Amino acid sequence: MAFLRRNAWLKLFLLTAGPGLVVMLADTDAGSLITAAQSGAVWGYRMVLLQLILIPILFIIQELTVRLGVVTQQGHGELIKTHFGRGWAWVSVATLMLSCIGAIMTEFSGIAGVGTLFGVPTLWSMLAVVIFLVAMAWTGSYRSVERSAIFIGLFELIFVVVAIHVHPDYHTVLKTLFHIPVSNSQYWYLAAANVGAVVMPWMIFYQQSAVVDKKLTVKHLKLARIDTGIGAIITQCIMASMVIITAATIGLKDPGAPLNTVHQISEAMTPFLGESAGKILFALGMLGASLVAAIVVSLTAAWGLGEVLGYKRSLEHQPKEAPWFYSIYTLVLILGALLILSGINLVDLSVAVEVMNAILLPIVLGFLYLLALKTLPEAHRLKGIYAVIVGVLLGATALFGITAGLWGSF
Repeated sequence: MAFLRRNAWLKLFLLTAGPGLVVMLADTDAGSLITAAQSGAVWGYRMVLLQLILIPILFIIQELTVRLGVVTQQGHGELIKTHFGRGWAWVSVATLMLSCIGAIMTEFSGIAGVGTLFGVPTLWSMLAVVIFLVAMAWTGSYRSVERSAIFIGLFELIFVVVAIHVHPDYHTVLKTLFHIPVSNSQYWYLAAANVGAVVMPWMIFYQQSAVVDKKLTVKHLKLARIDTGIGAIITQCIMASMVIITAATIGLKDPGAPLNTVHQISEAMTPFLGESAGKILFALGMLGASLVAAIVVSLTAAWGLGEVLGYKRSLEHQPKEAPWFYSIYTLVLILGALLILSGINLVDLSVAVEVMNAILLPIVLGFLYLLALKTLPEAHRLKGIYAVIVGVLLGATALFGITAGLWGSF
């Protein structure tokens, strides 16, 4: 009997899981990996502690989006419009679009960087990825897109395997872990970039819309929380692994020297895997991170605008039934590809986008907190001591993001 109950629970969990894991794998996108790599190269192991601290913060934020989605059956932008008016909804969606455009540029910068490793011109890389992602969304359902995203994103676990093989000097790790250069503005700039690389505006919009599109309800809430918790641990293990990899290689060889190209990150893996294997495995991990995030970011932009403008916005609709949804999704991909073809510095771009995300956090987290306080029924509302703890954590995260980001920028 116990076996049957466990089997039924596992089956229900597998049917429920997906939005949390997908959004977390997308969270560890090309921009996030490049930011983590830059952190390890310049500051050694000092940013590892920050990655661990962000695990519970990330879970708390995304759990609120799950709660709002399954209980209200509305997307984030739609919920803001319903309770705060169309004007505030546009403020929120404008923040989302800024974040999405920046994110799609970092995803495509990762793909372009991988292409150059193998001598593929950026133009051909961009054409191939846009055609692939457009075809996948236009011909699939939500479930097929979700499964594809998870499969692609799991290649990121390669970085965890490599971090284990690096065998960092644990004495050095412990010695530097708490050695924070508090007076160095460039350290805080990268710290803000790491916060913005983990807590992103588009993640909140995506997961809330995804649980609605997947037709999850209150009965799935506990399992959806587990899905989100597993994803939060995985994504931060990947981020910490990238910091460790570059700290143990580039950071030791040339301490304090910043990265200038994506190719340099791949070189951090070759001492342990060999040149060919290192290059191939790095390419798979970076492509997995970039592609799953490109899917999520483009869908988020199309969902978010749809929630304010009111057009049909589901992968369960055919393109002829939801032309605006599919058109916005495609337009975001094309715009990202065109911006990458301009030839900007991909590493500097990725870090700057994550800092922008950190600076936008007061708007994003403020709306999230207010919605959790005001819009949910009594049984699911954020209240009591937990509401106070969540408020303090979200306020501290938003304040840190904007303060460190602005200070480091000047």
